[in-house]
Amino acid sequence: MLHAEVEISSFLKARRAALDPAELGLPGGLNRRRVRGLRREEVAQIAGISVDYYTRIEQGRAHAISDSVLDAIARALRLTDGEVTYLRNVADPRRRAADCAAAGPRQTVRPEIQQLLDTMESTVPAMIIGRGMDILAWNALGGRVAFDLDALDHSRRNSALLVFLDPAARTLHPEWERIAEEVVGNLRAESGRHPDDPRLCDVVNELLDRSPEFRRAWEAQAVHECLRGTKNIVHPQVGELRVNFESFRLSTDADQALVTYTAPRGSVTAARLRHLAELATAGRTATGRTPDRSAPDRSAADRATAPVPGPVARAGAA
Repeated sequence: MLHAEVEISSFLKARRAALDPAELGLPGGLNRRRVRGLRREEVAQIAGISVDYYTRIEQGRAHAISDSVLDAIARALRLTDGEVTYLRNVADPRRRAADCAAAGPRQTVRPEIQQLLDTMESTVPAMIIGRGMDILAWNALGGRVAFDLDALDHSRRNSALLVFLDPAARTLHPEWERIAEEVVGNLRAESGRHPDDPRLCDVVNELLDRSPEFRRAWEAQAVHECLRGTKNIVHPQVGELRVNFESFRLSTDADQALVTYTAPRGSVTAARLRHLAELATAGRTATGRTPDRSAPDRSAADRATAPVPGPVARAGAA
């Protein structure tokens, strides 16, 4: 479990420490302060609430915090829209309880969604991302655009685990630091929505245990849900790919998102994606392998002992 009291305390401390008092017109620069950023009493004053109440909020001891108070704190700390949403999520026990009750042990993808993925497999790499950044379904091209998803164990088909724990990730992603930052921001935003989701907690706790880079980024409390952008991928067989990615929340499956990768028509990347699609299709035909896209629930012990996937350029990989 990602304890909400700990989350809101760490988040508010990190956000006030990130502010420069001088930029807000407050006296006594950093040379006269024992800690970076704003003091609790300064946040309380700017927000128009008592120091005692703000202290209880920051320590996770306040209950039924009104939206107006949360909005005032958000303005005082100069929070972004994503950070405001995160604060509201971790501060509202009713929302957390509802999310905990709704979160099941396993996620499934509707056949119609898999059909949609398959109709794009010759030109558009696409996949479905679920809670905890699990990769739930994909088309032939999406399963080979970076990691060989068909060859991975169920529990390792997870974007966050692959980015931080797979030894091939830094070679595949030359801008690995930026990708890693986006992953942490997405996980942090999701932890605000579903702090008690078992799979999300398993993923975060495994990364905290096994990745010092993830631990440092997670403790920074950055909240930024990255739903679109560009990625450079150095594919071992077709070369460098520069793709645009977009994420679309499924209207009937709120915890799932369709992620697509595209390139401008006539570009080098578009041609390389077509070639990769041919290789992916030929590889499946040659091996007779039918992709296993089911996602059975696994115990935490099974996940802890599951092998870390190797590079994409393994036997049968594109």
